[in-house]
Amino acid sequence: MNNKEKLVVRYNPEPVPKPVGHYSHVTRVSKDADLFVFSGQIGIDSNEEIPSDMNEQVKNTIKNIDTILKTQNLNSSNIIKVNILATEEIDWVYFDSIWDDFFQKDYPSMTVSYVSALGWTSLKIEIEVWAAG
Repeated sequence: MNNKEKLVVRYNPEPVPKPVGHYSHVTRVSKDADLFVFSGQIGIDSNEEIPSDMNEQVKNTIKNIDTILKTQNLNSSNIIKVNILATEEIDWVYFDSIWDDFFQKDYPSMTVSYVSALGWTSLKIEIEVWAAG
């Protein structure tokens, strides 16, 4: 399948500097794709509890994103844009290990913002994704 036949194509054009993290500068979506916009996902676990540990919240949040994608017959390769909101410094070594496993190095476009608070005081990270399929 060539790039014109793909619904989602990711790339880093020249002469733009290489990404400083695990993301793509450009994600192109075919006009033939359906667009899915998801609410921000949080680190709540299967017992509906929010762990106090940031890395546990990261792990749960990615799991929740995977679950909601599957409800729409989508997977990580359909994600076109990620917005990450965090209230404390992200452990990038841990985050990238989870991120790499989830995306298999086919990274979407991404924005990261540090904020003073999220919707609940116990939340340390919220990740919003947009997908096409």
